[in-house]
Amino acid sequence: MKDPRRGEVWLVDLGLAAKVRPALVLSVPVEDEDRALVTLVSRTTSIRRSRFEVQIDARFLKPGVFDAQSLVTIPHAMLIRRLGKLNEDQFSEVESAVKKWLGFDSV
Repeated sequence: MKDPRRGEVWLVDLGLAAKVRPALVLSVPVEDEDRALVTLVSRTTSIRRSRFEVQIDARFLKPGVFDAQSLVTIPHAMLIRRLGKLNEDQFSEVESAVKKWLGFDSV
């Protein structure tokens, strides 16, 4: 069984239009009574220089950005394989962009 953890980057199948791409796990681990879902922020190489894009360099990732406007919740079955894990500072940077996008940074 796949067990995605916050801060991990997984290769995921987001469907035909969205392709197979890396994505960062934002959600907490599920328990037995929960649905086997995971919320992710996807990575893209189509950089627009938006305030919601976060460039993270990691040896296991090609150049690109995590796009906080591209949040998705998918079943664990769509996860292909774990690519690596961001360090705490890197994860916090993406988390801040997601909070900004969702309006949680002003609360």
